[in-house]
Amino acid sequence: MFDFQVQATDGLARAGILSTPHGDIKTPIFMPVGTQASVKGVHKDHILEIGSQIMLSNTYHLYLRPGDETIAHFGGLHEFMNINLPILTDSGGFQVFSLGQMKKSTGSGESGETTSLVKITEDGVEFRSHLDGSKHMFTPERAMQIQANLGADIIMAFDECAPGTSTHEYARAAMGRTHRWASRCVAEHTEQQKIRADKWLHPQALFPIAQGVIYDDLRVDSVKYVSDLDMPGVAIGGLSVGESKPDMIRILDAIAPHLPVSKPHYLMGLGTPEDLIEGIYRGIDMFDCVLPTRLGRHGVAYTSRGNIKVTNEKYKLERGGIYTRPEYSTMVSRTYSLGYLRHLFKVGEMLAGQLVSLHNLEFLLNLSKEARKAIIEGRYEAFRKDFWNEYKGG
Repeated sequence: MFDFQVQATDGLARAGILSTPHGDIKTPIFMPVGTQASVKGVHKDHILEIGSQIMLSNTYHLYLRPGDETIAHFGGLHEFMNINLPILTDSGGFQVFSLGQMKKSTGSGESGETTSLVKITEDGVEFRSHLDGSKHMFTPERAMQIQANLGADIIMAFDECAPGTSTHEYARAAMGRTHRWASRCVAEHTEQQKIRADKWLHPQALFPIAQGVIYDDLRVDSVKYVSDLDMPGVAIGGLSVGESKPDMIRILDAIAPHLPVSKPHYLMGLGTPEDLIEGIYRGIDMFDCVLPTRLGRHGVAYTSRGNIKVTNEKYKLERGGIYTRPEYSTMVSRTYSLGYLRHLFKVGEMLAGQLVSLHNLEFLLNLSKEARKAIIEGRYEAFRKDFWNEYKGG
């Protein structure tokens, strides 16, 4: 049920088709993020209408609420959400580390220094819920069991997402744990797929995750390790944790020659227009990010000339829609004036954030579609240059 075929290349950029139990995905592709089994503020029918081919949900959040066993009771995420679209779930590793922080009280009603609520051992990670402080434990085996209950098409190995400021020594240790955990994930995943097959449930594809913070040698070692695992794809994690864009690009350049040609390459947690253009240029096939909807809820829209703040006074009398080149135009940019969108934000209408979120998602989907077309036609370098000429000139 899982297959990946590269249909065309242009330099390192690739156009392919990833087949899953719930449909084929034409890559490169951006994946809308439905953290809590819903893309925030966007109706699932609109997600389909704008051309989404796959979406992402979050293991950590769904484990806490409503619980993976509850979702299994409904038949998995597809039935729970009532959506016939490929779904990817992450392992919860990033959230365990990023949300496992709290502020110590100073005793005067103010928050003081940050303390960690996470305890890392070779077995796994003990953490406290960001919701109520309750104690939980994620191991590689537990992450596979939870994701088997969630029933996504593509699932992620449990990894340690080390901080972007980690020393080389700590980054190496965390990478080693990630590799050992990946091997344990593979073993448990094999057992879980036997259980799913006995229940006539669709199979799941496991992607291991490469780590290594911002150290070229560690990143190359990690990509080689996860690429050699007998799994259908590879993911690159830990490149959206505060490092600079030049560091991210440098790492992608370093690992690009070592990414497996026959497997899809997933860059986790990155999804601005610039990220897509530069990631695709370096061989990335799949992207996800919460930023398009987060920005949309705050009135920031993607355009062909860079981001704009819809609530700016200069748009009060603007009859035209959000500016995009014709090939990137969206339902929202064609339908609503900037003046109207600004009005909705100013009066506090919920529709405002919904519309701009929908626009941002469709803009990225259309950008992915045009990038794919350029790769197939052998003109990605020119396509990339044209994008930057207009984007910077905005």
